[in-house]
Amino acid sequence: MKNAEQVTFGGSGLDRAAHLRGDVDAMAAARAHPKAKCLLLWRGKLLVQGEALDQLCLLPVLHELIANGPGGIVPAPVLLGLSDEVPVFAFDISDWMPEGVDLSELGAFFDRSEQQHPDLPEGQVFVELRRIMARLSPRDAELSASAKAVIAWHETHRFCARCGAASDMAQAGWQRSCPSCGGQHFPRTDPVVIMLITYRNSVLMGRSPGWPEGMYSLLAGFVEPGETLEAAVRREVMEEAGVPVGQVTYLSSQPWPFPASLMFGCAGEALSQEITIDPVEIEDAIWVNKAEMMQVFAGEHPSLLPARKGAIAHFLLQNWLADTLD
Repeated sequence: MKNAEQVTFGGSGLDRAAHLRGDVDAMAAARAHPKAKCLLLWRGKLLVQGEALDQLCLLPVLHELIANGPGGIVPAPVLLGLSDEVPVFAFDISDWMPEGVDLSELGAFFDRSEQQHPDLPEGQVFVELRRIMARLSPRDAELSASAKAVIAWHETHRFCARCGAASDMAQAGWQRSCPSCGGQHFPRTDPVVIMLITYRNSVLMGRSPGWPEGMYSLLAGFVEPGETLEAAVRREVMEEAGVPVGQVTYLSSQPWPFPASLMFGCAGEALSQEITIDPVEIEDAIWVNKAEMMQVFAGEHPSLLPARKGAIAHFLLQNWLADTLD
């Protein structure tokens, strides 16, 4: 696709400054940079601002919440990179406990709650990234995806996978090192295929249990070890919907920080329209023609809701409708 990287989280040309991560003096200089900024995270939510909550709120690295505030998943700010030559970090303050918040409700499919820290100005709030991802600028989106994914990785990889000892953050947050066995561990990204499967003028859509009523999206699934993208597309569609797929082509990719996947958008040609769903995999699957999908995107379909705006499924379907997949 010519416009492949226009997808949300598609990349903004951020200089990730990997050469600075292991340089102690360079990292000290980056933290001391007079314009150095830091993105705060709390329980996976990001600090944003603006009337539409469409801008990341980047605090000075010397802000008290970063220097002396409640700790969280990482012991020190993680270097995300250089934005216009200014160092940008990410820091987690999940140890902060706001009053009156039901933590069990966080992370819901549509989490619209906002958390206001008492030491921050009114209007700077923590929100769920899924809620605002389509509103962010490309640079803010890339910073958000990187920060959320790497912080989530630290949360689930505090111990060495080789010997079980507690590991330490290294390389400005992009590595964990084991002081016991010397093991080195790096942030993982799980490859996932998401498929625009078409038969003539229709596209295959499915829904998972627990989704909002009427919401359908493209089929997707994890790539297994030793498997090509093309094979994964064919296997997943057959497993979930019982539809055989012939030719498969690559379209676009999207980092998906929920918690840390790389979505490979592919197109596939179905060899049959007969559907036999696996109820363990999905709740339902249907064929939707272009006229119906136009209604869905316009919000005029009587029973179907569009894929979430900002997700690669929405992006691929939008380009399919506009005949701009090539």
